[in-house]
Amino acid sequence: MASQPSLSDLRRTKFARRMPAALSELVGPEHGTVSLPLHLAWSGLTTFDLDQPRLRMSYYRIVLAEGQHDDLVRYLNRSLLVRLWPTLRTLISREVREVWEQSFDELAHSAQAAA
Repeated sequence: MASQPSLSDLRRTKFARRMPAALSELVGPEHGTVSLPLHLAWSGLTTFDLDQPRLRMSYYRIVLAEGQHDDLVRYLNRSLLVRLWPTLRTLISREVREVWEQSFDELAHSAQAAA
């Protein structure tokens, strides 16, 4: 009898299905104010000033956790994600972190460099 996948494995699979093929697909804003749709920011703030460090980090946490593929490429910015990753990776779920770092060596390397 085959064992059932763990909840953590199911969550990893869910996040992996959403991933862009390359970080270069992430063409979202780097500065300014952004309003997220309710399917992403369904509780609390929906508008984020990306020039405010705390709001920018909250925005990235929400998009990484809740975003589908189209949301990820629309709302995340490659350069900003790479720059934020060493800190951001400590604020997101283990499953999200592992999927992103396994998919993109650049993120895994930036995390190692910051350690």
